[in-house]
Amino acid sequence: MTMNDIWVEKYRPASLADVVGEKDITDRLESYVKTGSMPHLLFAGPPGVGKTTCAIALAKELYGEDWKGNFYELNASDERGIDIVRNNIKNYARTMILGDYQFKIIFLDEADALTRDAQSALRRTMEKYSSNCRFILSCNYSSKIIDPIQSRCAVFRFRGVQKEEMIPFLKKIAKEEGLDVKEDAYETLYAISQGDMRKAINSLQIAASLGKKITADLIYRSSATARPEDVKDLVLSALNGDFIAARKKLDRLLIQEGIAPEDLIHQIHQGIFSFVTNNDALTDIIKAVGECEFRLVEGSNSRIQLEALLAHLVTISRKYS
Repeated sequence: MTMNDIWVEKYRPASLADVVGEKDITDRLESYVKTGSMPHLLFAGPPGVGKTTCAIALAKELYGEDWKGNFYELNASDERGIDIVRNNIKNYARTMILGDYQFKIIFLDEADALTRDAQSALRRTMEKYSSNCRFILSCNYSSKIIDPIQSRCAVFRFRGVQKEEMIPFLKKIAKEEGLDVKEDAYETLYAISQGDMRKAINSLQIAASLGKKITADLIYRSSATARPEDVKDLVLSALNGDFIAARKKLDRLLIQEGIAPEDLIHQIHQGIFSFVTNNDALTDIIKAVGECEFRLVEGSNSRIQLEALLAHLVTISRKYS
């Protein structure tokens, strides 16, 4: 393996026992391996917490060397309509099982991207081919999966990877790659990843491409993430009534630091709880941040919306001064 390898794939756990966190879930999945039987499964949870890893590890332990022939992976975000069910999924479901096994597995990633019509067709397919196929559906939001499918699946709810689970795994990667990673850099990786192991590993690899000595400052620069103290300084400038100073700090973050507007608004949301103590002011700020984020998602001019947010913060500061 070389530096050109993608570390997320290079260090993806090959067995359920090696999956970081989610011990309760992996124990239940291992029981399916022991019995050689399982129901349809629904994995729900945020990105980068091990849903795909668990599905692949389960297939490897069930089928051994035959796992690729009995495991079909599809991403529903590529094709959201009913044709993906009628063509891709049905065609694979009709094929023979490779080896002496009871069933094969169809893994449908990002299943919550499927339209309701496609999900209805999928429900019928799950019923028709239940004798020789098991489905594993992966999604971020189980509420977007129709009830008839949920009722046919054993639901596993994944949580974000905890700090005490993530940092030891990152240290293992750093040791394998010969990196000198400072302790505050690990804390920074966890902070910017918000429990997303994939994001943490990718951020570490990007930083490592710039040198073997990894510091918190390097992590922030390489991942285009604002430092918490800069976000705090930006918001407090506006809350102190100095719009021009706040606007200059916004310029530096967006232009010189290269922070994406959507990322900055999320960091403002995460950070304000640590330094805004007035409950009524905090309520107004959250409302303003939410409105700004909504307009950004809808495609409004990001610069205008962020400046409008700063202006709103100045107004809030006058209201509670």
